[in-house]
Amino acid sequence: MNLKIIGGSSHKGFTQAVCKYLKIKETKTTSLVFSNDNRFVTIDEPVRGDDVFVIQTQVPPVDSHVMELLIIIRALRDASAERVTAVMPYFPYIRSDKKDQPRIAITARLLADMLHTAGASRALIMDMHSPQVQGFFSMPCDHLLAAPEIVKYLKKNWNLKNYCLVAGDAGAAKMLKLYADGLKLPVAIMDKRREKNEEKVTIKGVIGDVNGKKVLLLDDESQTGDTLIKDADYLLQQAGAKSVDACFVHAALGPEADEKLNRSPIKRLITTDTIPLAAHRLKNCEIVSVAKMFAECVRRIHENKSIKSLNDL
Repeated sequence: MNLKIIGGSSHKGFTQAVCKYLKIKETKTTSLVFSNDNRFVTIDEPVRGDDVFVIQTQVPPVDSHVMELLIIIRALRDASAERVTAVMPYFPYIRSDKKDQPRIAITARLLADMLHTAGASRALIMDMHSPQVQGFFSMPCDHLLAAPEIVKYLKKNWNLKNYCLVAGDAGAAKMLKLYADGLKLPVAIMDKRREKNEEKVTIKGVIGDVNGKKVLLLDDESQTGDTLIKDADYLLQQAGAKSVDACFVHAALGPEADEKLNRSPIKRLITTDTIPLAAHRLKNCEIVSVAKMFAECVRRIHENKSIKSLNDL
């Protein structure tokens, strides 16, 4: 099978970076929307018998990009591609992973089913909000972790003396071990409560000692920045932290997040390029690219080789 890469319209720069690493050209496609708001997609090169990877991440308008991905996958199946892999650096609706209220949909499971129905053979995702989402797929689903690349970047570019790693909540504590092992730093966990589907949280305290230390807050994603800012305020004003920086894998930031974070006491931000940040104006934001990691994973999947070592520190 020949290896082919197709990028949806959500993150063209990421697709180009993957293609550059693999030393191949992106397979040409056409994607447009008619006046009746119906999307039309064509695959403009032969893909019969090929191994095709379609890259699409969550970016507004989310539903439109999801539909584009599904149509591309269906078009590839109808064009007799041998295998189609949906590459989603940030999986849409990933936070809708459980039935925690009456009469709601577990939308992450629905999207996994839709990808399979459209014709995807497998999926590739980075840092799921809940690892159990991997079990929603009735096809192989590979899960990449950004930790190895971020740890490597921090070791090379930051002076980590007197730092303490702090998980934003109990859920983020699951990812804390990888960073702690890689950076050999002490850890702590924010103890807080979130009510139902509201984005507001109440901080109850900090499990661990951060007094007099520089803190690096860790989380898998940030949407409004409010949680990070509340954590930073608490750590500085009540827990005795010397300073606060923040690291999150997915910059799923809304339109008001930039101003909030720029005015916050958080000194430095570090994130990845799973979501394009060109439209944002964040001060002191450092971006760690994971495009090469995805490209290497794509190469190994294509060659039927193990990807386990990619997640090792």
